[in-house]
Amino acid sequence: MARVLVVAALAALGVSGAPNTEVPVQVPAAGSARANRLAPRAVATGWASYSEPVTGPVRDRFRPPSSPYGPGNRGWDYGVTPGMEVRAAASGVVSFAGQVGGRLFVTVSHADGLRTSYSWLETVVVRAGSRVRGGEVIGTAGDTFHFGVRRGDSYLDPALLFGPRRARLVPTPPDG
Repeated sequence: MARVLVVAALAALGVSGAPNTEVPVQVPAAGSARANRLAPRAVATGWASYSEPVTGPVRDRFRPPSSPYGPGNRGWDYGVTPGMEVRAAASGVVSFAGQVGGRLFVTVSHADGLRTSYSWLETVVVRAGSRVRGGEVIGTAGDTFHFGVRRGDSYLDPALLFGPRRARLVPTPPDG
């Protein structure tokens, strides 16, 4: 029964093939930004295994805007050190690598229909059309780093790809 539900859910998302039970990827239901934010986290695509593109704390999490041009954060902003290696979150094909407004960006299209974007890079070491493996270095971080995920024109919360994060305790200075 569970397999039938997973196959039905995949069909509704436009995905075919047998799900990979070893490394499920959670994607939200299609729809509005609100539906993306509140989507269930139990649909396994089985097409890709995602990992975070950099090691470091997330400084600003996904905050979908209330309108197409409204304020928010359409991904995660990480605390990085300039020059830190940025890795492909999953295997795919580089659909864009280059400058936009004087800053460097990379977009990778994945077999499950998602696109991941890597923004504000210092260097880029891949080219559009090249295949990358998950974990492969695609460039280095600039003074800031933004990671985004899209299905079609809808931005998704990257947390849906990675599952729960481990708590990272950071010392604070004593009150003084």
